[in-house]
Amino acid sequence: MEDHHNKLSSSPPTAVSRSKGGLITMPFIIANEALEKVASYGLLPNMTFYLMKDYRMEVTPAQNLLFYWSSATNFLPIVGAFIADSYLGRFLAIGFGSIFSFLGTILLWLTAMIPKARPSHCDLSTHACKSATPAQYTLLVSSFMLMSIGAGGVRPCSLAFGANQFDKRDNPDNKRVLETYFNWYYASAMISVLIAMTGIVYIQDHMGWKVGFAVPAIIMFFSGLLFFLASPLYIKEKVGKNLFSRFVQVIVVSYKNRKLTYPAQNSGYHHNNGSEFFVPSSKLRFLNKACIIKSPEDVKQDGVAVDPWNLCTVEQVEELKSLIRVMPLWSTGIMISINLSQSSFPLLQAKSMDRHITKSVEIPAGSFGMFTVIALTLWLVLYDRAILPLASRIRGKRVRLGTKERMGIGIFFSCMAMLLSGIIEHIRRRKAIEQGLLKNPEGMVAMSAMWLVPQHCLNGIAEAFNAIGQTEFYYSELPRSMSSIATAMFGLGMAVANLLASVILSNVDNLTKGEGKESWVSSNINKGHYENYYWLLAIMTAFNLLYFMVCSWAYGPCAENMSKKMVEEDEDMPLENISGTPLRPTAYLT
Repeated sequence: MEDHHNKLSSSPPTAVSRSKGGLITMPFIIANEALEKVASYGLLPNMTFYLMKDYRMEVTPAQNLLFYWSSATNFLPIVGAFIADSYLGRFLAIGFGSIFSFLGTILLWLTAMIPKARPSHCDLSTHACKSATPAQYTLLVSSFMLMSIGAGGVRPCSLAFGANQFDKRDNPDNKRVLETYFNWYYASAMISVLIAMTGIVYIQDHMGWKVGFAVPAIIMFFSGLLFFLASPLYIKEKVGKNLFSRFVQVIVVSYKNRKLTYPAQNSGYHHNNGSEFFVPSSKLRFLNKACIIKSPEDVKQDGVAVDPWNLCTVEQVEELKSLIRVMPLWSTGIMISINLSQSSFPLLQAKSMDRHITKSVEIPAGSFGMFTVIALTLWLVLYDRAILPLASRIRGKRVRLGTKERMGIGIFFSCMAMLLSGIIEHIRRRKAIEQGLLKNPEGMVAMSAMWLVPQHCLNGIAEAFNAIGQTEFYYSELPRSMSSIATAMFGLGMAVANLLASVILSNVDNLTKGEGKESWVSSNINKGHYENYYWLLAIMTAFNLLYFMVCSWAYGPCAENMSKKMVEEDEDMPLENISGTPLRPTAYLT
């Protein structure tokens, strides 16, 4: 991923690089990432309506397709980071990513512009509706895939590429400039998500899909254009060795050496010069055989292995061990990501309810996700600036919740969010039936959609605790050389969660429908039982909380908190490690 930048960042910049980079590049890099987020996030909220109305899809297939799209969008940045660090470099990865995203938005716009790209209108006389042909479906999925590939190039590289432009160690204001850049970056990302969930959704609701899809395409065009315009100004670092190959080497070499006996002396293990590791730990001991020196000829005079596929370092072995150790706790975050990925059902709920704030002001159904983002942001500010300082004054010493405690609290709030979602939906459905809307899912229930706000707020607080707690946990527990993997693990969890969410939804649909039975997740929201689906997720989350407690106990004590660890490290820490600090709403901004 990004471990090679530790080496690159420590090398003195060349005369050419000194004349490049700096604050002049900041607007172009931030604009590229911000506009990409506006374009991509603006398409998701209302996509369920587009799939159901224009592609004649039922709610379950539509939601599953969105699950797959989100899974690809969350997983491909990990692939993109690998390709960028190993082959292309960050500049080309962002450039190609911008192009792919633009092509994806153009293709999606064409599905709205070309009538034959979608199923034909229903025959009103026979009520016959044709489903999408394989060619039409392929065109739609291709647009999603192109946008996911684009996100895989832009999102893992943008922040670190921008940080590279300010890595001037001879500048006494270097850290202040970096802090300014990161603040602007995260602020722009937050504003982008809010604009996407309000402005783009509003355009789609009031101007139709043709204009609603054209605007993101135009935005994505300017995103790429602004990035490429500043090409002569960028510092473009060379690619280096990736961390994944180091893991594979440990597995391969430990298997090759499986018949070796463990050395009796510490000198029998290969380690880097000046390393704090002289012997590997006793946990997962079978991997220690990867760093056993079989012959003095296996090591060069400078202390480097002749063949890294025959001899690894103790550091490599410990890196892989630390990753394996955190995996059980990583798996506990998948359930909360499943809950956060539910987008179609809250959308259909909001669509069926009164969304007016005043007689003339109505919130679009697709914009209710902004309450999750707003609650997350407000809670982070309140927690950091008010709750913790107040608790510290009361106790007379610094108060800070550990990473595992915050992860557990986040799971609890997620369980409460699903429980409340089921209660609100139970009330909404009962009112719909009382008002004679059982067979009319398009009818408006005499119930304010503001009742949906508390569940969105609980989801935001759950994410503030768990998502950011997760990332900080990985960052503090994994070795410093693995900081890039630490920041990518939450995204990987989201990708797995999207796939599992699809499995859960499909099974619920298949098991709850039959002759004379309406599926819990029926396209007719008033005939279905979405509340039962929410309560099922709440029960699964409750069991996941118990599983988390077991994993937390088995893991044992954590390393000291990340802030203390960062203070103890060199003040000139590489930029990639600074950029890994998880002070942002991860699921929305990564």
